[in-house]
Amino acid sequence: MPSIAELNIYPIKSCAGIRLSTAVLTDTGLSAGGVHDREWMLVDEQGLFLTQREYPLMATIRPELGNSHLLVHAPNMPTLQLALQMPAVQASSATVQVTIWEENFSAVDAGDAAAAWFSQALGVSCRLVRSSPQTRRFANQKWTANKLVPTRFSDGFPILLTGMASLDDLNERLQQQGRDALPMNRFRPNVVLDEMEAFEEDYAACFEIGTDIQLRPVKPCPRCPIPSIDQLTGTVGPDPLDILQTYRANPLVDGGITFGMNVILDSGTGHTLRLGDEVNMQIAF
Repeated sequence: MPSIAELNIYPIKSCAGIRLSTAVLTDTGLSAGGVHDREWMLVDEQGLFLTQREYPLMATIRPELGNSHLLVHAPNMPTLQLALQMPAVQASSATVQVTIWEENFSAVDAGDAAAAWFSQALGVSCRLVRSSPQTRRFANQKWTANKLVPTRFSDGFPILLTGMASLDDLNERLQQQGRDALPMNRFRPNVVLDEMEAFEEDYAACFEIGTDIQLRPVKPCPRCPIPSIDQLTGTVGPDPLDILQTYRANPLVDGGITFGMNVILDSGTGHTLRLGDEVNMQIAF
């Protein structure tokens, strides 16, 4: 039976993730220690989101869970502390407009000190914003069967799930071409399952954990060049998409190269996922 092999959150969109032993399920994805997945995001002077696609050094910005703060580390930079408790006055007075792809909505500016820190760390003028408690952003209902599924700063869906065997399959193909195997962090999943066949997650109708939790796959995840970026150094290397495109073009997303499944939470809000939890996978027929 499949079980949970990895749990990850990415508190700052496109920056390093945090490996977890337990994670709480919320309607917008995983959380831990009061920190939510993709709760913060970097934007340029026009409010457009920044990612590793254009700024690979974002991979070297590493968040860490603290007692009352999110601690943020970067090479040759002092540690930045971001308060987890958002002052009510900040939430109401520091609202800015931001853009993810073609979607415009409100977020909360995290202030000049954070903006200066991230601008120095990346060598580009940018600002840090936080998900606004007053803003409700939803996943594309075309894929959720018209269910309203909230999300924060993810590209589109609250949870990304993949199987360890899928990476093993890709790595075998890479090594046959004389290339290095890749770690799972290149694909930035929230949940990784083991004890499955390669890409078996593509055919799941739902994943049940215990009696209360049900995760439903809704859309294959099209991949961008981020898997070519070393997540420890920010160095850009060979892109595995040239191998993936030989067998992972998916007509469901107009021929996009897919790896992993975007999933939504059908039930289990407030419950906890743990490494080693057994997962009952129902196959879609």
